[in-house]
Amino acid sequence: MEDLYKELEKYRDSDYYPFHMPGHKRNPEAADGALADCYGLDITEIEGFDNLHQAEGILQKEQRRVTRLYGSTQSYFLVNGSTCGILSAVFAVTKDGDRILMARNCHKSVYHAVYLRKLAAVYLQPDWNMGKEEGWPAIAGRILPEAVEDALKKHPDCAAVVITSPTYEGVASDVGKIALIAHAHKIPLIVDEAHGAHFGFHEAFPCSSVRLGADLVIHSTHKTLPAMTQTALLHWNQNEKQDGSEALWGRNGSLVDRKRLERYLRIFQTSSPSYPLMASISNSMRLMEREGWAALDRLARCREAFLHRMRSCHYVRIWEAAREENGLPVGYDPCKLVIGIANGRMTGQELYDVLREEYHLQMEMATPDYVLAIVTMMDRQEGWNRLEEALIQIHHRLAQNAAQALEGRDNNKRYGCSVDGTMREQEAAMTIAEAYDAAQEWSGLAEGKGRVAAEFINLYPPGVPLAVPGERLTEEFLGELDYYGQCGLKIQGVENGCIKVVRQRTADGYEKEKDKDKH
Repeated sequence: MEDLYKELEKYRDSDYYPFHMPGHKRNPEAADGALADCYGLDITEIEGFDNLHQAEGILQKEQRRVTRLYGSTQSYFLVNGSTCGILSAVFAVTKDGDRILMARNCHKSVYHAVYLRKLAAVYLQPDWNMGKEEGWPAIAGRILPEAVEDALKKHPDCAAVVITSPTYEGVASDVGKIALIAHAHKIPLIVDEAHGAHFGFHEAFPCSSVRLGADLVIHSTHKTLPAMTQTALLHWNQNEKQDGSEALWGRNGSLVDRKRLERYLRIFQTSSPSYPLMASISNSMRLMEREGWAALDRLARCREAFLHRMRSCHYVRIWEAAREENGLPVGYDPCKLVIGIANGRMTGQELYDVLREEYHLQMEMATPDYVLAIVTMMDRQEGWNRLEEALIQIHHRLAQNAAQALEGRDNNKRYGCSVDGTMREQEAAMTIAEAYDAAQEWSGLAEGKGRVAAEFINLYPPGVPLAVPGERLTEEFLGELDYYGQCGLKIQGVENGCIKVVRQRTADGYEKEKDKDKH
């Protein structure tokens, strides 16, 4: 079978003249360089190239390859990123006004689904003890199965469970146990596994949630696989159990109506899907078929060699997640490198800036305490060598200046609010929908204590809300935001030291205040 990319090449090189969209007509004069080359593959739904929203030809065959590769019942190409998959998944299993059980460290797209559906969210806090014994700050860990069980007993009317696994830092939850719990309560489990599209292809990496019993799983193929930005997959699992395979326990496709899911995919996904994007998904799937295990094996060996060499650099710390905590296995993604500096001698943002400006190494993310680097099977040895050399030089620089006191920084000032969510429950004064649609005004951080957030506040990446509309803001939380600003982190939802809050009700109500906005 010819894959999608080969078919696009054949059409590009044929003598067919395009009296169809797109408007560039595959004319190289429409763009420069590599972009012009890409235009040659950019077509619309013409004869022989199928339709993503009713796949019966080449796109159906490509999606069936994904189904075989991951072991799902049905898999779908996504060209609007994981976001459209998450929106479609949440809408498929809920109706307006439902209650949903979700991890507090879910991506903002889950919160957007909650807003659009006017759902009542019940939060699952991740385990905040990850790395504490080694002196790391609060890093969002697993969602514990017993926490899911307790929450569902308290809120038996929840329509679904939604978790993120792995987290941005690479921690995977026990999806198999959580799926069994959700199914015992006759509700589906949605797993945002955006960062785990490579899971299940090598024993050094966690098992894929597709094979662990989750009903709907979303993968970003561009995060850790060699596909183009904006590409993703959505997997739907039907109720089936294969003898001798514990990984398939607890599937219950009857909990998710496939036709309903496809309806929302047509709503949230463009009606003009990009063929170059879909071809890049196809190529990454063929790569995983041919050499996925070998490529991930090289990655695992490169990581282990890198960690071994870095262990002598005492001022540079690289988090090595324990394989067990409290007797329980911990899944961890080797694609994530969490790198910090001992004794707070550099903030995460300072390390991020040094690596970028002095060594031209662009990290994925900075937090107050560490940077995050993502490595994949496509990293070259040159990249590993440059990162190693840079960190060794930074270590030696710090060692030479070890006796010098740090000026102008309180190294003990840590609030314990992670980029993956908040460590404490914040009072929900209103639902997300009520607050997001209410009359709003700007407030300075210093004056925000006790006010109700009217906008999502988060660091991006990772796009996990630190506060959501409807939550009452505490003095401690506002202090955390101020600290993040001092660290040089970019905070979405904060502009010029101000945040959006729900306008306080007056004797004349909101309507008079709304009228002011018109003048």
